[in-house]
Amino acid sequence: MAEALRDQPAAARESLGDLVALAVSDISQLVRYEVDLAKLELKADARRLGIGAALFGMAAFVGCLVLMVLSFAYAYGLMAVGIWSWASFLIVAGTYVVLAALAVLIGFTRFKGLTGLRKTRSTVSGDLALIRRDDTDSVAGSGQAR
Repeated sequence: MAEALRDQPAAARESLGDLVALAVSDISQLVRYEVDLAKLELKADARRLGIGAALFGMAAFVGCLVLMVLSFAYAYGLMAVGIWSWASFLIVAGTYVVLAALAVLIGFTRFKGLTGLRKTRSTVSGDLALIRRDDTDSVAGSGQAR
């Protein structure tokens, strides 16, 4: 009898506790890898958010400077052409509204580059599908063994 146990392969001699410990170790390592992937994606998204926010801030600052300095020159230039003073200031205001809309459009295009943790969601869903498939295989296998 002792010789029969020695002739079995090493995998057959492992206890259930050893197999569970190995599975728990693999799952914890998988979770660590998923967290690391999420951190990398969040860093990239944070960098994009920072660049987008900086562009919005820069556009606002430059817009204020431009509005203060050039609006008077623009309005007085329109008055020199012969447009009434109130109409020239309305034209100046409309021009700066268009420029502000362009700055907002550029900022939104920067925000479109966010990934939203696409890779992490994909790998987690794949891992969960793999675990579920293994669970259903083990349940089906144990039902047939009875």
